[in-house]
Amino acid sequence: MTHTSDGLPRPRATWPREAAIAATAFALCLLGGVVQVDDTLAPPSAAAYVVAVASCAVLPVRHRAPLAALAATTAVGVLVPPLGLLLTPLIVAPAVITAYSYVLAARTERRAAGAVLLASAVLAASAPLSGGFSWKDASRMGVMAAVPLVAGVLGHSVRNRRAYLEAVEERARRAEESRDHEARRRVAEERVRIARELHDLVAHQITLANAQATVAAHLFDTRPEQTRKSLGELVETTGHALDELRATVGLLRQSGDAAEPAEPAPGLARLPALLESFRRAGLEVSVRQEGTARPLPPGVDLTAYRIVQEALTNVTKHAGTGSARVRLAWHRDRVTVTVADDGGDARTGPGAATTADRPPGYGLIGMRERATAVGGRLSAGRRPEGGFLVSARLPLPPVRDTARGTDGATTTEEDPMADGRTGDGAAGDAP
Repeated sequence: MTHTSDGLPRPRATWPREAAIAATAFALCLLGGVVQVDDTLAPPSAAAYVVAVASCAVLPVRHRAPLAALAATTAVGVLVPPLGLLLTPLIVAPAVITAYSYVLAARTERRAAGAVLLASAVLAASAPLSGGFSWKDASRMGVMAAVPLVAGVLGHSVRNRRAYLEAVEERARRAEESRDHEARRRVAEERVRIARELHDLVAHQITLANAQATVAAHLFDTRPEQTRKSLGELVETTGHALDELRATVGLLRQSGDAAEPAEPAPGLARLPALLESFRRAGLEVSVRQEGTARPLPPGVDLTAYRIVQEALTNVTKHAGTGSARVRLAWHRDRVTVTVADDGGDARTGPGAATTADRPPGYGLIGMRERATAVGGRLSAGRRPEGGFLVSARLPLPPVRDTARGTDGATTTEEDPMADGRTGDGAAGDAP
């Protein structure tokens, strides 16, 4: 490997080309030496061979030292007339080649233009004059000045073309990197969304199944009929859990796989069925609605449903109480979803054996992420009068005259709900 003037490696595969260029320049120099000063033709003289060898020997180093190569070939061209040879574009072919190479390698266009102009002026001034200044002398000087300039213009064009291609390649590379980054970001977001869905439905169904199994174990000896009923509900609960898990995991299928039509995402319309599942597990849940209910955007509807589901799951697992209250407060620009319980020591509840020494999980984190994702806010913490409270404020679209209530989202509450000040503690988090 060799190196160019800008420090970039030059592969050895270019040496055959360099040898061909040097041989061509040598042949042109000898051809230029055939034309004598008196416009006659004669075999190349020894001086012609000296000029050809001296100027062509510099060509292999023009990539590492382009300015020195241009200066050397120009100096050899200046020595052509004193050696009795006619100064023609053919005999200064090496100078033309080095001018082209220097324009390609120069760091600035101004420096390249200055060097090429200087070489052109020196070669033009070296043209011999025949007595008085004739049109032939003027044309010879013009040709000698123009040839290096043409080579410089050609080199400048090639340089701009290379810069353009490099810029296009760089833009394509950055666009590819940007697409890869965006694809990775979307994959990460989708993984988080699926993980959140799995957590919500698995935590809910498994908690209900655990509560029903606990009730069946307590009543196994004393109340067989009630035990049989609890076991039947347990079978139903686990069946629902499997169905929801199958539907969620189905999202992981590849786009080309055959899949059954997806079930619509749950919302507040399915709130009565959700509350009934908790009631079967032994948790009494009352609902209170304030204001006029109206349709929710799909994302907000799903978020409200999942927050109620996760909060009631936490009550079942950690609160040590048999009741909870849900409130839906509808305002002009938001809906507030609140879930509260009267608390107590979780170790005194029927599920104490299964909740003791259990580390906190990601329930509250998931609820906060859901609320934030739709532009809302969630707070959770212990109430001063006891118990735990989860409150979420979710944004609503502007009120329309045709607003209608959501099916199944309203029932009456037996006891008014007392809101307490909430913090951001992680107590009551479901694993």
